[in-house]
Amino acid sequence: MNESLIQYTLHLADNSLILGQRNAEWCGHGPVLEQDIAITNISLDLIGQARNFYQYAAQLINNSKETDSSKAPSPKERELGGEVTEDTLAYLRKEREFKNLLLVEQPNGDWAQTILRQFFFSQYQHLLFQQMQENKDEQLAAIAEKSLKEVTYHLRWSSEWVIRLGDGTDESHTRIRKAIEELWTYTGEMFEAADYELQAAKDGIGVDVSKLKEPWQKKVGDIFSEAYLNPPLGGRGAFMQTGGKEGKHTEHLGYILTDLQYLQRAYPGCEW
Repeated sequence: MNESLIQYTLHLADNSLILGQRNAEWCGHGPVLEQDIAITNISLDLIGQARNFYQYAAQLINNSKETDSSKAPSPKERELGGEVTEDTLAYLRKEREFKNLLLVEQPNGDWAQTILRQFFFSQYQHLLFQQMQENKDEQLAAIAEKSLKEVTYHLRWSSEWVIRLGDGTDESHTRIRKAIEELWTYTGEMFEAADYELQAAKDGIGVDVSKLKEPWQKKVGDIFSEAYLNPPLGGRGAFMQTGGKEGKHTEHLGYILTDLQYLQRAYPGCEW
């Protein structure tokens, strides 16, 4: 159970960290000041979620090493005193060690693409955390309960923007339609469980993500209807990109990590 719990917790943390880092690229570049502040605050919420998950994953990993003397520290862990922390998990893992969804690492594109990416993910997170509140693992349940309040705002904010863009000008409608065509192929991965998700669900510490697919499609469809939008041609049967949960990423993640991890890698073990 412990290994699946560690991998599952890292997956949840990685999703929030990478999307938080992506959204942070808008800081100082938002279309208007109010929305610049909004997207920056969402970034902070997501990074806060990531911290909570990483701290718990680090605790699990360190406890696991204490009970299994055969698990020797890696070179990078020895360099940092042998202890795994939220910082080592965020700043010292390589691309193939990250388990985030492909969706969250996609480029910001224009405002419409950023909004739609947030909407798709927030709708998924909202359903996920609602169920995680009933988790057998009290720590995951507590993180989900705290995060759900933030995600509820993220979902409302992004939903309103999808409607505003879809039911706006010809230009805004065209842009949100293009965003759907770009991002829809990455949505299916949310509901395709990795091995650690299957084991976590079996152990009662995870959520069966396949059961979130239908309510997610229903709620996305409701917002699309208000925005006079439809899923792309192929709709629910469209080809879906997968692999992020197992560490197989697009080229974009490497560039994200280059920015995110630069200081820690340039000045190992520094504190600030």
